[in-house]
Amino acid sequence: MSILKDRVVVVTGASSGIGEACGEAFAERGAKVVLAARRAERLDGLVAKIEAAGGEALAVTTDVTDETAVAALFDRAMARFGRVDVLVNNAGIADSTPIEQTELALWHRVIDTNLTSAFLCAREAFRVMKPQGHGRIINVGSISARVPRPESPAYTASKWGLDGLTRALAIDGRAHNVAVSIFHPGVVATELSPTVASLPEDRAARPRDMADVIVHMADVPDHLNFYEALVVQNRIAFLGRG
Repeated sequence: MSILKDRVVVVTGASSGIGEACGEAFAERGAKVVLAARRAERLDGLVAKIEAAGGEALAVTTDVTDETAVAALFDRAMARFGRVDVLVNNAGIADSTPIEQTELALWHRVIDTNLTSAFLCAREAFRVMKPQGHGRIINVGSISARVPRPESPAYTASKWGLDGLTRALAIDGRAHNVAVSIFHPGVVATELSPTVASLPEDRAARPRDMADVIVHMADVPDHLNFYEALVVQNRIAFLGRG
């Protein structure tokens, strides 16, 4: 039996892509899922799908860059389920803008969505998980935190920052049995990158492929931390020369 059965999992960015797939995948393992995103109708549709399959889910419309909204998300989760065992910080946006064209407002939007949101959600999660004596936070990073792509300084900085935040929180959580880890997906066919949909099948992963890795990282005993994972397509020149 999965350790995730009856555990409470909060997933941000759950209205599409990897987040949506995570909601379904965790529910299939018997977890109770709290789905957070800005698009209420998409969340409601996912809840209906999970419940139709016999799962239990709660939709909370949330702007994860707003600390009041994030606090309300965790308040709703605690009011409904009384605990939070896993947080998947998946909310994010993609951006490929050369630095000379990057307005300060765009820089802030990318950093706030990809990095500050993870800080806000992790802060609320720590406030719940430390008294519980256990918990797990999985941050969804990017291959760009290992090998940046050209002309994407804001996105690259946000994902390297998320990697640093993960390392810091992994240390801070140890004494309280709170495991913090990071998952770096490669090229994934999601709404974040419409051009990826036109790539050959062996050049992009499906959201469910990525969600299954995230669930696997969470489905380990509480005293273990599956600290880092990276998925990359075989045909991408990640290792060595292209």
